[in-house]
Order: sequence, then C-alpha cells, then structure tokens
Amino acid sequence: MTNRQRVFWAMLLTGGFMLAEIVGGLLSGSLALLADAGHMLMDAAALLLAWLGFRISERGHDARRSYGYHRFQVLAAFVNGLTLILVAGWICVEAVDRIGDPVPVLAGPMLAVAAVGLAVNIIVLAILHGADMENLNIRGAALHVLGDMLGSAAAIVAAVVILLTGWTPIDPILSLFVVLLILRAAIDVIRRSAHILLEGAPEGLDLDEVKDAVARASPDISDVHHVHAWSLTAERPMLTLHAKLRPGADLDETLARARLAVLDRFGIEHVTIQLETGPCSESPAAPPVETGQAV
Repeated sequence: MTNRQRVFWAMLLTGGFMLAEIVGGLLSGSLALLADAGHMLMDAAALLLAWLGFRISERGHDARRSYGYHRFQVLAAFVNGLTLILVAGWICVEAVDRIGDPVPVLAGPMLAVAAVGLAVNIIVLAILHGADMENLNIRGAALHVLGDMLGSAAAIVAAVVILLTGWTPIDPILSLFVVLLILRAAIDVIRRSAHILLEGAPEGLDLDEVKDAVARASPDISDVHHVHAWSLTAERPMLTLHAKLRPGADLDETLARARLAVLDRFGIEHVTIQLETGPCSESPAAPPVETGQAV
C-alpha cells in the first residue's frame, strides 16, 4: 500500500467516526469528547490535505514549475502543524473555563464513545505506521492521529474517574495534558517544514564537510566555494557548488569524481557542479565570459 493510499483510508475512518464522537460529546456533556471530536475534524481535514499533497506532488513539471509540485506536500505539513496549534488553543480556553465552572458529565456514554474512538484511532495509526515517517506530510498526518488517540485515552481515564468519584474537573484537566503533548509535536512539524520552505540546508548536512569531500575527490580541484544546499522535500536534498580547477585538469573525469563523492558521502543525487578554470563567475572582479563546465 502506497503512502497516498494509507492516508486515504485513514481519512475515511477518521471522518466517519468524527460524527459519532460529536453526538456522543453533546449527549454526555464531556469536553474531553468534544475536544477530541474537534481534533478528529481537524484530523480528517489534515488527512485530506495530506492526500491532496501526495496527489498534486505526483504531477510532472511544467514551464512555470520546473521542479514540479513536490513542495506541495511540505506546505500541507506546515498547514497541518498550524491547525494543531489552533485546535490546542481552543481546547485550552474551554478547559480553563470548565475548571473554574464545572459542568455535569454523563460518564457512561462518554466512556463508551471514547473507547470506540480509541480503537478507531489505533487502527488509523496502524495504517499510517507502515508509511514513510520521514516524509513530513505523513509525519504531520500521523501526529494529528496520535494526538487524537491520546485525547481518546484521556477521555476514557476521565470517564472512569467520574464514574468512581464523581469528580468532573478531571475532564478538562486531562484535556490540558493532551494539549501539551499535541503542542510539542506540532511545533516540531512546523519547524521542520518551515525550514524546508525557507530553503534551509538539509538536516544533518554540514556544508564544510561537503566542501572538504569534493576538494578531496580529485587532485585537479584547488578550491570549492559557493556551496548551496536545500530540499524539495525531506527526502529530496539538492546541492549546487563551484569547483576551481588546476591547469590541465580533465573536466569530465573531475566532474564525475566530484559527483560520486557527493553521492557516496551524503546520498545527494541531484547536484549541479560548476567547474571553473578562471576567475569565479560570481566574483565582482570576474570577466563577463568564463570557460567552464556544469552539470
């Protein structure tokens, strides 16, 4: 099953149970259930966005988008992270209000709906578990579901406490606990996706090490500069650099060695290398025309 198919089935299960949880939350008066239902609504929307991200990213490149639509799935992950923040803020406001002014909660229906919700969330998380968790789109969707699963678990605990003791403040208190867990995960997704959208260097890639590896690839390379690295997605790093050559260098052999060094050491397949036999073309003192080779 592909990443896109896993997200699609997860979306159907989440959206279907969300309706039942809204009804259960309204009937029981449980904030934990309503918060979880609201989170499931955002989950369904997040999964839909993730699914669209995969569909759109599969489109080929065109005249206006030479790299295609791969970045759309990163944008989807960023939006999903922001929605998690919004949901968490709404739950916090409601929870604080209910702690100060507790309301009656029907623990029996709350427990039943929360138990079914937990089962559904476990199934959905199992579907997503087989996908590529390094993919930010999948990671963002999975975090939505994981937060939802924690919300269902908190609702079950709250229902049991209310059944045994009648202490209703446990409902909003546990909701706040779930919010803290959601926020931590959401911030990580936002940070990583924003880093890619801002053309940040791939995580774990040291540009000084790239310079050193390319310089050592061939004795004909005297200097490596203007190194730039970024990612289309978390799985698609890209690199460009300039390599200054010594007189008499074999351009084709030097280029092949440099590319192989980048691939073997850093696993980057898409690399553009400009070989220079004179002053750097980007230097202020460089002449307007330069002999060199790029790939």
